[in-house]
Amino acid sequence: MQRVIIIGAGPAGLTAAYKLIKERKNEYEIIILESSKQVGGISKTINFESNYMDLGGHRFFTKNKEIFDIWTEFLDLQGYPAYDDKVLNREEKYFPNGKDPEKKDDIFLIRNRVSRIYYLKKFFDYPVTLKYETLKNMGLKKTIQAGFSYLKTIFIKKEETNLENFYCNRFGFKLYKMFFYEYTKKLWGTEPREIDASWGLQRVKGLSIAKVLKKGFCNFFHLNNHEIETSLIEKFYYPKYGPGEFYERMATYLEKNGVKIYFNHEVIQINKNASNLKSVVCQVDKERKIIKGDIFISSMPLKDLILSMNNVPNKVSKIAKGLPYRDFITIGLLVKKLKIHNETKIKTINNIPPDCWIYVQEKNIKLGRIQIFNNWSPYLVQNLEDTVWLGLEYFCQENDDFWNKSDLEIQEFAVSELIKMDIINKDDILKFHVERVKKAYPAYFGTYKDIKKAINYVSKLTNLYCIGRNGQHRYNNMDHSMLTGLKAAECILENKNLKEELFNINTEAEYHEVQSEKINKKN
Repeated sequence: MQRVIIIGAGPAGLTAAYKLIKERKNEYEIIILESSKQVGGISKTINFESNYMDLGGHRFFTKNKEIFDIWTEFLDLQGYPAYDDKVLNREEKYFPNGKDPEKKDDIFLIRNRVSRIYYLKKFFDYPVTLKYETLKNMGLKKTIQAGFSYLKTIFIKKEETNLENFYCNRFGFKLYKMFFYEYTKKLWGTEPREIDASWGLQRVKGLSIAKVLKKGFCNFFHLNNHEIETSLIEKFYYPKYGPGEFYERMATYLEKNGVKIYFNHEVIQINKNASNLKSVVCQVDKERKIIKGDIFISSMPLKDLILSMNNVPNKVSKIAKGLPYRDFITIGLLVKKLKIHNETKIKTINNIPPDCWIYVQEKNIKLGRIQIFNNWSPYLVQNLEDTVWLGLEYFCQENDDFWNKSDLEIQEFAVSELIKMDIINKDDILKFHVERVKKAYPAYFGTYKDIKKAINYVSKLTNLYCIGRNGQHRYNNMDHSMLTGLKAAECILENKNLKEELFNINTEAEYHEVQSEKINKKN
């Protein structure tokens, strides 16, 4: 029996173990090494006094049927109204054989996707629409300037050597500055012109003003648009108690089938020869533990993976050292009510704004994004009728001034910004909780331009497979991270060298957020 060591109990690592167990349960001894005390990676759910935090907000959508089938193996689909659906008399299309979330847990809810941009103390749809409210908020002068700026891009395209040019080619310089520049700068901590355009190609390559106009045209004339950009998709699946609910169910299944998950096992050293990994060294409390293996699957940051190895060529080490990441801090803030109200046609309890996310584009505000957990799932909030549960996201670097603030200082800073933005009153604050997340976002600058050399190096280690967002240093969504886990397992099961395919997941020409209608119509 071969021993498979999986580093990381996030979406990719758990999925790799799932595939191996499903296909050949008796051929592998599988050990998952998780540095924290919880599965799910950055897709975990934090329970703070029965109010649940989603670290970053994780919509469940995919164009891949195999991934969708895995999701629905562990969680049922919604067949009856959720609590807020009942209170608001929402008319939704539920699944005929689905379950009742009022009577059962382990359910995927069907939720409305509402995301807007907060700019100049006004709300703009995200993705940007050109409906009346948008034009009204922009004003006649800005609208005309934006229109001519976009028309210019039709005739004069910029070379897409960086993210700024990428955005300008699709939206025009004026709309880019209004709706993308400040948030992008906050997220990555650098000018968009310093960021490789491949981030845009990966995340929003199918989205543009042309696509927005096409969607609006189809909606107005009730035409069927078979391929819909997921950034434009209006509904998504979401576990009743947040994304962590799914990964916890998955982990329980794996353990019942013999997979060992070791928590608080941080891999700090990797021992190898010229062509294979031999063992890893874990920090466990104050002791070090050596764990040997035959096959290794890694979702730890590519940077840390390479730098923890022995006998790495200097040029590869240099690339690894220069790979940047962005960390973030999220504050759960429980308040009695908000100052801002729902001015849309979407019904909400207590008339709160219907947004899942609010992107903060304001120049002099550090806050990057606001989550309203009430709108993700009514079951995330202990007292839904009388409180609003917010997630306030700040992008930073580990050990910078903001990261090193005390929890109280961070909370006070965030509250001061919300007051400045006219979002809350200080007297309405009830509780707060701070979570720090390391290496949340692999960044596309620094030595990223040379990353293929680092990838080529680790790919030559025959018994090592790199998976997941950080394992491949690629800003994947959950479904793509899970796909890398499936592909790594396929490499092992079929004894084939498919590493080029493994690293090409989420680089296809087809937009990675195009969803097939066939998946939505399952059952």
